[in-house]
Amino acid sequence: MAEKILVTGVSGFIAKHVALLLLQRGYEVRGTIRALNKAIQVKKSIEDAGGDVSRLSFVAADLLSDEGWDEAANGCAGVMHLASPLPTSQPRDRHALTPAARDGALRVIKAAHKADRIIMTSSIAAMMYRPNRPAEITVTESDWTDIDWPPLSPYVVSKTAAESDVWDMAVGGGFKHRLTTVNPSLVLGPPLDDDIGASLDLVRLFLKGAYPAIPPAYFPIVDVRDVAALHVRALETPETGGRRLLASADTMSLKNVADVLRDAYPERAAKIPSRVLPAWLVRVLALFDRSLASVTPDLDVKPTADTAYVTALTGVTFRPAREAILDSTSALMRLKMI
Repeated sequence: MAEKILVTGVSGFIAKHVALLLLQRGYEVRGTIRALNKAIQVKKSIEDAGGDVSRLSFVAADLLSDEGWDEAANGCAGVMHLASPLPTSQPRDRHALTPAARDGALRVIKAAHKADRIIMTSSIAAMMYRPNRPAEITVTESDWTDIDWPPLSPYVVSKTAAESDVWDMAVGGGFKHRLTTVNPSLVLGPPLDDDIGASLDLVRLFLKGAYPAIPPAYFPIVDVRDVAALHVRALETPETGGRRLLASADTMSLKNVADVLRDAYPERAAKIPSRVLPAWLVRVLALFDRSLASVTPDLDVKPTADTAYVTALTGVTFRPAREAILDSTSALMRLKMI
């Protein structure tokens, strides 16, 4: 009988790719979803992409409630916790997202702590932010974001708190060796359907002409297909237990991203931003615009992710950021979202 793997938040952008890959590798997949009426669309999207949905089932569970998690984890050899809030706009309260992210993660891990392998999706955001960073930094597995740094967005605060507390639980509960976190950078690449989440919205809004100018910010980028592959390899590689696995390819500025899109789609060049705002102006505008406030910690700092150890441990390599950007765009156009 095929091993059963729990995938939380299975309707999410990354989670659907993870579920698809697990099914293609012969696993049974049980996906959690807040509203079971979304299961039909999730099943169709995964089936259309080549997944055998006869081995896919669903259970209702919400990160803000204890109900359903014991049932969800029961009988699962592995647990992949991907569910976490990532809003398109950041709330003003820097702790607003923390209860769902941190308390939800603790609920999941508590219910699943006896599983052979536990893989939790965190973020490079839990690693790379602290005061007085140099203009260029290398992000490593041992780095942690300073959660008390005032410029942090609610999303960064929530991801850092969630991952930190889960590691504390694993250490205290004696199962650190069965826990692995995957820490992706900015995740692009082709979605399986039109439920794309916040990260792909960046590409969509660039092409729609939503931004007259862009901040001087850099982001490491990774393709969703490589993130999914890393989740599955972590599941199948016990040596990743107790490790934080960075998932990232090359780093690009927002201007670099815009340039790639402009070169590939010259007919849309007039809509794609080319002007870069000075950092001081972005900081002033951020006092009035929450979307700009969330990017202020990234101004004029170029982070690069050290992923050599990840490839050595798992064999996963990361396709270039340019490929992720262009494959995102092709998929969004195919879905008629641009």
